[in-house]
Amino acid sequence: MTQKIERLEVFGVAMPLIGTFTSAGVSKQATKCVVVRLTASDGTIGISSVEPSAVTKSPGTAAELAVAIRDRIAPAVVGLDPTNINHLIQVLDELTPTQPGAAAAVEMACVELASRMHGVALYTYLGGAAQTEVLFNGWIGELPPDEAAAEARRWLKAGFRSAKIKVGSGVEKDHDRVAAVRDAVGNAMKLRMDANLQYDADTSLKLCRLVKKYDMQLFEQPAHLRDLAGLARVRREGGIPVMADESVSDHASLIAVIKADAADFVKFGIKQAGGILRASRMLATAQAAGIPVVIGHGFGLDPSTLAEIMLAASSRNVLPGLECVGPLKVKDTVATTRLDISSGSMSLPGGPGLGISLDESKLEQYRLQ
Repeated sequence: MTQKIERLEVFGVAMPLIGTFTSAGVSKQATKCVVVRLTASDGTIGISSVEPSAVTKSPGTAAELAVAIRDRIAPAVVGLDPTNINHLIQVLDELTPTQPGAAAAVEMACVELASRMHGVALYTYLGGAAQTEVLFNGWIGELPPDEAAAEARRWLKAGFRSAKIKVGSGVEKDHDRVAAVRDAVGNAMKLRMDANLQYDADTSLKLCRLVKKYDMQLFEQPAHLRDLAGLARVRREGGIPVMADESVSDHASLIAVIKADAADFVKFGIKQAGGILRASRMLATAQAAGIPVVIGHGFGLDPSTLAEIMLAASSRNVLPGLECVGPLKVKDTVATTRLDISSGSMSLPGGPGLGISLDESKLEQYRLQ
């Protein structure tokens, strides 16, 4: 008997952070998210979450995505087969062409529901686990050198083997921060740096010349998101591998980066890709092009974090050091059990689906006003 979507519920969530976080020049003390719960006619439930970044503009904010899901998507998908993901993607694209995050949230919940119907973990639904343990990447903000060094030592002591250093406060200050971190951890950690769109190619090349000796694993987004020629130039001349992040917003933009020879690595999350199946297809495209992928986004709740963990586990082309580390930045969870990635690694959980359930009291406690 074919199952149907019987109910679609959407919850806006404002989850407090453990401190103030600044990225791309924007600071925040809470992450505003959308949580989706689908119920099929046999009672099977599928869940998801999406977390727009702090710099997201209308119509992609969490509140706007929640309204779009409630008012446009829910009436259209109730009654559809939740396991026919390809058909649902087509319907969702037509409903929210300017709000891909809304479509991604519902697609993710449908994939999770389909996994549960089959009684398998989400990574099994995607073809199976290519790796049974995943590693995570720490982060170090635009801190003074001594504070950055202390933060790096904390990550290393906890068990992390890679970390990202935020740059963008001036190349001399960036150099001093990077130097202090490398001195603090020696060769025990792989180090990445991320300009978060704050530098153009010329400035990034100046920074490359200053920090090249510190053996950086990669330099994330060292030019404007549309400046693929700038990314390619930094890649050719900087002596540090380049990773495209903001330049990769969907499958077409990934192909554009590949054609421009603009990156040694690419990074995306499930929301940015437009859903789990699209993210899986983008992984395959990057692998065919010989470009490893970094998976994750910085402020995810447990559902999206687990989804990205399981997506990453399904491919051998994912760089160790996942950046889906949101649970380390938030004060609580919306699930009945809290995900623990504090040691810098974790073994894959069993199924079915994501292996977690939503906590009604937490959804109410952190309800986005």
